[in-house]
Amino acid sequence: MITQEQIDRLRNIFEEFCNKNKEICLNPDKEHTDTAIKGVLENEEATGLKFCPCKIRTDDFSKDVNLLCPCNFFAQDTWKQKGECWCGLFVKK
Repeated sequence: MITQEQIDRLRNIFEEFCNKNKEICLNPDKEHTDTAIKGVLENEEATGLKFCPCKIRTDDFSKDVNLLCPCNFFAQDTWKQKGECWCGLFVKK
C-alpha cells in the first residue's frame, strides 16, 4: 500500500526536477498530482521502475523505457497542444 509519506517524498523529488527547468511545474491541483504520483509509485512497486501511470507498457523494455516518469513529455503532442504531460502531472509554467 502506498503511503502519503511516499507520495510526499516523490513530490519533493519532482519539485526539485521542476526547479531545474524554467518551463515546467507540478500541476497545482494537489489531488490530481497525488493520484498521478500514486500511480507512478504503484508501477514502481509492481515493476521496479517508475513508469508513467497513464500509458500502457508493451513489456518490451526498449520501447517502455520511454514511459519512465518523468517521460520525455516535451516531445509529446499533449505537451505541445495542452501544455501538460500525458497524465497531467507536469504542466507549463
